[in-house]
Amino acid sequence: MAESDAPTPPKLLPDEIHRAVKPGTAMLRLQTTHSREGVLDGAWWPRSRDIATELPALIRALTAHLGPVTRVGLDADAWEEVPTRVIVDDRVVRLDSFPVGDDTVLITRGDNDHFALLVVPPDTTPDAARVAMARAVDVGNVTQAAEILVATPAEPATHHQEPA
Repeated sequence: MAESDAPTPPKLLPDEIHRAVKPGTAMLRLQTTHSREGVLDGAWWPRSRDIATELPALIRALTAHLGPVTRVGLDADAWEEVPTRVIVDDRVVRLDSFPVGDDTVLITRGDNDHFALLVVPPDTTPDAARVAMARAVDVGNVTQAAEILVATPAEPATHHQEPA
């Protein structure tokens, strides 16, 4: 088999993801199994710590895959100005502040069906985000969100300015 014939593995999140994805799109991965045996049910990579801007796209994406979202639990200290509720597509979604850490959000569907999502910090490099998100949705994952993020630390993107 020639080198050019070898299949190349698909990249789930391209390197230019934050520029390539249109505003209002959630960077989200969910487990594709019904067993829900792992610690986490998915991963979310927001663009910023502005929850009022980031949350509507996440709620829309989750509603499309899981059904109506009724509550979001998060650590208010990890986000800028957390409201008590948001309205997304004419539906009220309550926000609850829990000391869950900035590495997790808890999603409630219906009355009592909960999903835990790893939150990849906004300044994480695309390669590190890919690794963290893939690990979070690995079937049977028993690694806590904080441990996944420690193994794939956020590294601020370096922006080189041209000399004046």
